[in-house]
Amino acid sequence: MKLTKRGTMESKRCNFWLPNKNRFCANCPLNGSLFCGNHNSRSQGQWIPCPIDPSHSVLEQNLKGHVKRCPLLKQVQSLSLQPFYQKGINAGSDGEEETSGVDDSRLPTMAVSSEMKRNALHEMSVPEFCNLIEKIEFLHESLCKDIQDSIQMPEVCSLWIKRGVEDRKLPFQEKHIMQQASILGNLENFGVLKNSLGRKPSECAEPVEKKEEDVPAVIEFGAGRGYLTQMLADCYGIKRVFLVERKSYKLKADRSLRQNESLILERLRIDIEDLDLNAVESLQGVPFLAIGKHLCGAATDLTLRCCFPEYRNDSSEQYTTNNKFGGLAIATCCHHLCQWKHYTNKRFFLDLGLTKEEFHAITWFTSWAVDANHDSDLPDDITNYRSHLQSIKEQGDGYANGVEKILSNMQADRRAALGFKCKWIIDMGRLTWLRKHGLDAKLVRFVPTSISPENHLLLARPSNRL
Repeated sequence: MKLTKRGTMESKRCNFWLPNKNRFCANCPLNGSLFCGNHNSRSQGQWIPCPIDPSHSVLEQNLKGHVKRCPLLKQVQSLSLQPFYQKGINAGSDGEEETSGVDDSRLPTMAVSSEMKRNALHEMSVPEFCNLIEKIEFLHESLCKDIQDSIQMPEVCSLWIKRGVEDRKLPFQEKHIMQQASILGNLENFGVLKNSLGRKPSECAEPVEKKEEDVPAVIEFGAGRGYLTQMLADCYGIKRVFLVERKSYKLKADRSLRQNESLILERLRIDIEDLDLNAVESLQGVPFLAIGKHLCGAATDLTLRCCFPEYRNDSSEQYTTNNKFGGLAIATCCHHLCQWKHYTNKRFFLDLGLTKEEFHAITWFTSWAVDANHDSDLPDDITNYRSHLQSIKEQGDGYANGVEKILSNMQADRRAALGFKCKWIIDMGRLTWLRKHGLDAKLVRFVPTSISPENHLLLARPSNRL
């Protein structure tokens, strides 16, 4: 912080010095303070999350006045009037797989934080912890042995990238290009997409007439700036696009997409948890392809429920779908953010003998997968580590400092290997859920871990699609 004596005009500005801009903050100071609201010392008192937007906090004594003028109030009020808004419709519920006839999806449930998950692990006895690790190792060996690499670079995407490099119009890094192209290449190999030969519209001859069902609408969930959709629309001739994103972003691909006169673009600023896809009027009866890169944590489960409302576990209502599902490609990530309430396939874990608490422990382990150095291979031989675990188990609670000490002593590569195994187990539950509902589905690695350790791609299509 830098303070200086300034003239009368400048004294009306905040006295916080911005070193990167080499000037003082231009905002007006608060009454009785030298600084604006952003740079004033935080008041002492009870700060609580804003009920309208929990991403910011407010003093408890100011809450009543704040909720009347919160910047997001108008947006929330406007959203609540939209026909496709239904609070918590895709949220799931804690007991949906355990207690029939009970729907608590609309009831508020406190998310289990990473700290809470860690503390619960530390409170485990040593034998309980070792048994959990053995379960994870066994489940990974039995369930995840057939997962394959499917790293794609379609010719149409390669040509698009080449033109972008030549015209200097690629607004993202190479690692993102590789992921986007591989997602689309996997959809093409899966029979869901047909490319547009990689040519500019001006270079194309008369286009081959396509059947309407071969040109679906695209819904990008967790769209962010929408660059995955931009590559998809340019390379595969998609004519209708829906971008679902709860946040507002600058430098979006929307401007470029809107320049395509043959493309219809609609951005839905809404949380996936609250989106009733059946009620989106412009999507009624339209075949759609659902995509996402990357859908963090529970966002993958919310998207699956959103795309398949007929499979929601809700005894109070009967859902019929007005949409035609054409295919799905979701790059999952941030498994440490997964929550039991939102997870689509609780029955998968329960049938494997795992509890809700063990599910949260498994999600906590997944954070280790992205902490490692991914330039080197992870250990495949776990025999020595198993014997080490067995010796710890035999010592029981006599092991000094219990589970916390065991975790701190684990080698980094062992931690990373365990984290990856937990990520695969979580995604296998989602894959099983899709197959249980009659879909043709598979799970692949779509980029090397050196590009991104978050490299799981969930693919699905109607089982009757040729």
